Amino acid sequence: MLEAKDALATWSLAEPPDAGSEIAAEALPDHRLAYLDHEGPISKSRGSATRWDRGTYEVRRYDRDEVAVVLAGENLIGEVVLRRSSDDPALWAFSFTPYA
Repeated sequence: MLEAKDALATWSLAEPPDAGSEIAAEALPDHRLAYLDHEGPISKSRGSATRWDRGTYEVRRYDRDEVAVVLAGENLIGEVVLRRSSDDPALWAFSFTPYA
């Protein structure tokens, strides 16, 4: 989730982030800011949410087909790139390059 004004741009990753590998990501509808602190069940039996990291980010590129940000998180410190991977607007690829 990336906070952008009054909403959270959100992607669901197929697995936890790992340096040097590309991970399938699914774009989800924007979420309410309250989800920044939410952990636990998601309504309508849609699973559960677990916070994996928190921190700040700086946008390098943010457009329809690519989002590139530099993360300064508790777990991830480095550059994340999300690229649309097909004509389906929900299918993206996530990659992470850590900073030393």
